Amino acid sequence: MGRSGRTYFNRRAFLELLSLWGLCGLSSLSPTWAQSHHPRPQRDTGMNRQPILFVSHGAPLLAIDAQRGAPLQELASQLKKPRGILVVSAHWEATPVTIGSTQTLPLIYDFAGFPKALYDVQYPAPGAPELAEAVVSLLGSENIRRNAQYGLDHGTWSPLVHLFPHADVPVLQISLPSQLAPTDIFTWGQALAPLADEGYLLIGSGNMTHNLGALQPDGSEPQTFAHEFDDWARDVLMRRDFDTLLSYHDSAPAFSHNHPTEEHWLPLLFSAGAASTTQNTITFPVTGFEFGNLSRRTVLFT
Repeated sequence: MGRSGRTYFNRRAFLELLSLWGLCGLSSLSPTWAQSHHPRPQRDTGMNRQPILFVSHGAPLLAIDAQRGAPLQELASQLKKPRGILVVSAHWEATPVTIGSTQTLPLIYDFAGFPKALYDVQYPAPGAPELAEAVVSLLGSENIRRNAQYGLDHGTWSPLVHLFPHADVPVLQISLPSQLAPTDIFTWGQALAPLADEGYLLIGSGNMTHNLGALQPDGSEPQTFAHEFDDWARDVLMRRDFDTLLSYHDSAPAFSHNHPTEEHWLPLLFSAGAASTTQNTITFPVTGFEFGNLSRRTVLFT
């Protein structure tokens, strides 16, 4: 997984397992995002404070799986339409923080070997130049780079096709500065927290557990290492014990087994940092596991 570019979801073993388990059929998958959603009424676009969100985006198939997307659609029905959306995805690692395109570009299909329906997904969300300038204002131009050619990767668009299926909210993706220390990523989230007061929805997109070598047939009971880690994260977050959250190498059960690499964990620290600046209610609108040990726990800081 590259530290300075795209992290590709090229999972040959994953697909072989899917084939063995008979999961590559499209009988339960909708052909495009637009066909799996019903129109929703327009919401107030006033500058009301937005929540902070961490999404466990799971496998790319989320984008075309109406069943897996249903909890995100239910969550969306409870949200006010934001002024714009800022996403930090596990699939774009670059330090210092890099701002992606502020124009609508073709989606990045950063995976290989999945059903054609996944490559047919379109999500032409408007660019968010005003949001980009707000990020620069908060972080300082000397701490930021720009990459006008980087669009939206699947860590961003696979949950958004369910959360905001009409692609009518401006979206900006910025890179995950994974070379920073965990405390620095948390502090970085705090620095961007004022955006929520300005009506922007902040999303960290990763996974609560992410050991692709430990995948099992879908519907399998999670093994102890994954179940205990998921429980630990839930407990720490409910207590707002951010010190323990940040000392995960020492305090979390089997951290390295749940996260052989850390890029899917670090977006949670971004979201928790942004949420730590105010008192809020913490809920988990999506829970459970897929493919055995892949936790779907999603965190909403309201």
